[in-house]
Amino acid sequence: MSEKKETVVFTGGGTGGHIYPGLAVIEALKSTGFEGRIAWIGSKKGLDRSIVEAQGVEFWAIPSGKLRRSLNLKNLTDAFNVVAGYFAAKRLLQKLKPTVVFSKGGYVSVPVCRAASRLGIPYFTHESDTSPGLATKLNAKAAKAILVSWPQTKEMFAKDEQTKVLITGNPVRPSLLSGSAEAGRSFVKAPEGLPIVFFVGGSQGSQQVNDFVEAILPNLDGKAYAVHQTGKELFDEQKHKAKPGSYLPLPYIGEEMKDILASATLVAGRAGAGTIWECAALGKPMVLVPLAGSGTRGDQVENAMLAEKAGAARCLVAQDATPQKLLDAILEYLQDPAFLAKAQRAALELSQVHTNDGRAVSSASYIAELLLQQIHKSSASAGK
Repeated sequence: MSEKKETVVFTGGGTGGHIYPGLAVIEALKSTGFEGRIAWIGSKKGLDRSIVEAQGVEFWAIPSGKLRRSLNLKNLTDAFNVVAGYFAAKRLLQKLKPTVVFSKGGYVSVPVCRAASRLGIPYFTHESDTSPGLATKLNAKAAKAILVSWPQTKEMFAKDEQTKVLITGNPVRPSLLSGSAEAGRSFVKAPEGLPIVFFVGGSQGSQQVNDFVEAILPNLDGKAYAVHQTGKELFDEQKHKAKPGSYLPLPYIGEEMKDILASATLVAGRAGAGTIWECAALGKPMVLVPLAGSGTRGDQVENAMLAEKAGAARCLVAQDATPQKLLDAILEYLQDPAFLAKAQRAALELSQVHTNDGRAVSSASYIAELLLQQIHKSSASAGK
């Protein structure tokens, strides 16, 4: 049966980590030959629309409010936005008539999933991090399936919800895996023979990572070529000056990201789920300095520790989060080819997902398969 008349709705937003994995699933879904309609429901705030529409996906915005566990006066105004978002999502779903909804999380996904449940539309919810965020916990209750990146995450859901949990890994855009190491080295002007260490602080950059890079650069001279994504807002023309043959700072990296990653010997920086799974899929060893302390729920620390346990990374947290420890970890990889190769293999193994029938596939492909299975199941039921 053709899926041409079917519609799949994706929802999520607020950060790149709630958008890019969903776009990865869309890429995988299209690669199967799916010709139905694909739409995205996201927030009116932030960069959600620009990121999604840049990939040729239609975007619909609804009001959204932040969900907080703590007492805060903003909860009152945000409560109105959540309610408004629910009714807006319900109207949109009635208009779009999707066969299935895929939620990548973020506050904007909650009213969409609630509306889907109310309308009898099955939805899948995905969690990238080790411990589920509040949005995922709320979405899990009525979800058709709860998709998680790490096996350890399953135990963090209620007993009745654990039966719905599937280990799918975190989706990585297939296009990101098609980079050219040669093109990457050419773009960053890396000298022949020098390994590339790629420093990245996440989509917004990281002041801590930037400070660490500044501190250790002299010790990398002649040992590695440093490519450094500083973040647009954190780029400092005085501090971040290119040094031919040694160092290249970049405020922002666009389409060249896939080539730079392909050329990198190892990656150092923050431990967002997107960074870890992208590096793992490319077989890149990591030195991770996770965001920690007040103002974070500790998800990056958990992600980094699991990546280290798998043998794909070194995790620097608490007293180990120092420039010297970062330098030591980088040099350990660069000066021990056997250790580097072992970490490369571990990274690739980490990225592999096994379906229920034992096949090893990419996370994005697995989730696309699950959505198609639901479409076929719903179509068959409708045809009875």
